[in-house]
Amino acid sequence: MKETRVTLPELGLIAGTRGMLGAGIGLLLADRLTAEQRKAVGWTLTLVGALATIPLAIGVLGAARRVEEPEQQALSRNASHAY
Repeated sequence: MKETRVTLPELGLIAGTRGMLGAGIGLLLADRLTAEQRKAVGWTLTLVGALATIPLAIGVLGAARRVEEPEQQALSRNASHAY
């Protein structure tokens, strides 16, 4: 099992970039703006969201570490105390 620790600011950045990505895609599909405005805003939000997500994902996934099972933890502690 892998465990990843994410700080609150990192979580906010991840949520924000995913939100921009979703908003960009939504605007590309919506009919609220003129076609030209919609494409400009939609592509901008999509690209910013996608580009900002990449380094965040690498940082979070790169920080992932393997979580030891309780039995393995006990064996590791016992092995370090052996003479």
